[in-house]
Amino acid sequence: MAGRMRGLRRGLFVTNVPLPLGCGAFPVTMAGSDFSICDNDRLPAHCGADTTMALSAELLRGLHRIHMQLSDLRDRLDRGPRQVKVRENNVAQLAAALAAAEDAVKQTKLATDRKQLDLRSSENKVEELKVKLNTAASNKEFQAFTDQIAATEMAGSVLADEILESFDKIERLEAAVSEAKKNHESGKTELAKCRDKVAAEGEVVRGDVARLEGELAAAEKQLPADVRVDYQRIIRSKGAEGMAEMSDSVCQGCGQKVTLQMENDLMMEKPVFCKSCGRLLYVGE
Repeated sequence: MAGRMRGLRRGLFVTNVPLPLGCGAFPVTMAGSDFSICDNDRLPAHCGADTTMALSAELLRGLHRIHMQLSDLRDRLDRGPRQVKVRENNVAQLAAALAAAEDAVKQTKLATDRKQLDLRSSENKVEELKVKLNTAASNKEFQAFTDQIAATEMAGSVLADEILESFDKIERLEAAVSEAKKNHESGKTELAKCRDKVAAEGEVVRGDVARLEGELAAAEKQLPADVRVDYQRIIRSKGAEGMAEMSDSVCQGCGQKVTLQMENDLMMEKPVFCKSCGRLLYVGE
């Protein structure tokens, strides 16, 4: 009894019910009985009413950093094929332009050949009319042949001018074909370079993604079980945008001010989600 009273005078709570050593209790052996004394001033947080495990701001910052890096790397992986596709479309357009230029030359040459045939036919007709002119039986018939010859020669003269213009046009079109061929070859070279670059960068980026995914998995294992479900839900929904820093009492994800209670909970390393955007918040460095 004297020992029991001395314990009370020291401000210690004495009980016959054993408490775990983690709660600041230690066994004291007295004559004829065993009992435990617990120093309430040394109680750890998990012995109180709030059993939520601490959520380190450093851990959340690390998780967000990894998610942002993974998002950037995956965007780079997605951009690579898009860049190749753009250059493939460009090569296809250049090939179409080359084909159109070559076809323009072909069609112009065909048209010119037809005009040359028409010109030769016109010249032959003039020769025939001249023969008939020499055998005209009357002045009227002579005048008719003369008029036909003049008209045919006039038409031939127009054809000859058109043929000369066609030759100039063919020369210009062939120059355009040469330019289109150079552009097409240049486009194919750029496409090949782009494919090689994307393939090389893709290997490096995929290696970085695999490394970061390993780091992410290891970091996520450190999350308290009671937080992990909500964390996974928000990450599935928003990806890297599912987390945000709280700075100057403001969620940096949506710009909305957080409450004083939310700030206090963050300082006590409790899980806090922005009431406006739903992001998982953490305190900045």
